Amino acid sequence: MSTSRQLHFNLFLHDTGHHEASWRLPEADPHALLDLAYHQRLARIAEDAKFDSLFLADSPALFGEIGRRPQGGIEPTILLTALAVTTSRIGLIATASTSYNEPYNLARRLSSVDWVSAGRAGWNIVTTAGEAAARNFGLEDQPLHRARYARADEFLEVATKLWDSWEDDAIIADKESGVHTRADRVHAIGHRGEYFSVEGPLNSPRSPQAHPLLVQAGSSASGKAFAARWAEAIFTAQPTIEEAQAFYADVKRAAIANGRAPESLKVLPGLVPVIGETEAEAREIEAELDRLISAEFALAQLEKLLRLEPGDLALDRPLPRDLPSEDEIEGAKSRYTLIVDLARRENLTARELIGRLGGGRGHRTFTGTPVQVADTIQHWFEHGAADGFNIMPAVLPSGLEVFVERVVPILQERGLFRTEYTGTTLREHYGLARPANRRELAAVG
Repeated sequence: MSTSRQLHFNLFLHDTGHHEASWRLPEADPHALLDLAYHQRLARIAEDAKFDSLFLADSPALFGEIGRRPQGGIEPTILLTALAVTTSRIGLIATASTSYNEPYNLARRLSSVDWVSAGRAGWNIVTTAGEAAARNFGLEDQPLHRARYARADEFLEVATKLWDSWEDDAIIADKESGVHTRADRVHAIGHRGEYFSVEGPLNSPRSPQAHPLLVQAGSSASGKAFAARWAEAIFTAQPTIEEAQAFYADVKRAAIANGRAPESLKVLPGLVPVIGETEAEAREIEAELDRLISAEFALAQLEKLLRLEPGDLALDRPLPRDLPSEDEIEGAKSRYTLIVDLARRENLTARELIGRLGGGRGHRTFTGTPVQVADTIQHWFEHGAADGFNIMPAVLPSGLEVFVERVVPILQERGLFRTEYTGTTLREHYGLARPANRRELAAVG
């Protein structure tokens, strides 16, 4: 069996695994988050399996319950440079916030990663919700949801102008004439906006990909509108195929409305595979992980997420009926709604909801055999729910190893996933063209 359309796989690297109790397993190294060799090993495993990319999440604040498993580690753009020298083909995507960075510095840093990696850099664009991050930057409260996306939109305007401030033929390095770079090919951008004033040009030439692959993960109305304009890949959390199909169709329509081809925007739902030789073995692995969840820490975190006071939730009762609406939530709107809808739809108690979220924080968790996992991936891919998947192993490294050793070959045999890389840049892996310089486009127009 063969098909011209093929899956895209991104590896979401996350500590000892995406299940929150993975660090408690005997095999786990609780200090893995700060171990460069560990990250390099995982990157090479994914590259050997011909994954399109890997991805590092980040936050400008320490988040999560400290006693449970606080999230923090090596700054991702720095870590990516180290991964770039031990890999040669896999794409390298880092998270960075538009709320707590400045366009010039971040555009330069990401362009540098693209140079160091020979065209394999990607940027997961986040607006960053939460009061903790705001207070780290001298603010009393987080900016409003609408304001965060307005700033992000202008941030991307500035960043793309900076990346295009050098024309591709600017450097001529003519030793005879003594002219290194043509001054008429390097341009100030002179941006003056509501949030930023940036003169430019960038102090770095246009990178191998022109600019990093632009990735976005918000699924709120504002997030989808932003993605339709800017994103080239979307990492999304969709727990059912029906929800995934609706989201997929929605963002593809929005891309078209923004004058873009639908295939220029790749949709990759998160998938947390728990794999066993038999379905019973896979269920046993899942049950062991769930038994290791610290319920008291998880309950406190769930209360915070739902904007409740301590003691408002009881472990063995359903969620309260009078929860805030999404309109009342200023941060992580889509994730809030996903979790509440999951609890309501399945009439889950707080304890049951904690168990469901422990594996993937609302992403699709699938427990089964290699063939069952491959069948699920193929079904979503062929029925308008995904262009590929953001693979989130419940346990690392073993969950990644079993996925690439047992599931990937099945998909390759079915003609659904590459057996060799055909390109060298991240854009080529995703089937996307190198962006034209906006100055060239303006001249043609």
